[in-house]
Amino acid sequence: MANKVKTILQKKYNPDGFNIGININADAGQTIWHSHIHIIPRYNGDVEDPRGGIRAVIPNKKEY
Repeated sequence: MANKVKTILQKKYNPDGFNIGININADAGQTIWHSHIHIIPRYNGDVEDPRGGIRAVIPNKKEY
């Protein structure tokens, strides 16, 4: 399903990349108790330094 949505988003918005994330349990940030996937289109220059991708939400894990 994620690939189908990615294809639709690619055709409609032409992003340069994607972040895909799933939060499982409250300690990971889950607030709605059913399964859902975050598919986030990304564009060159939308943030100063995209390294680390979705891991950047944990500041001490961002740099590598």
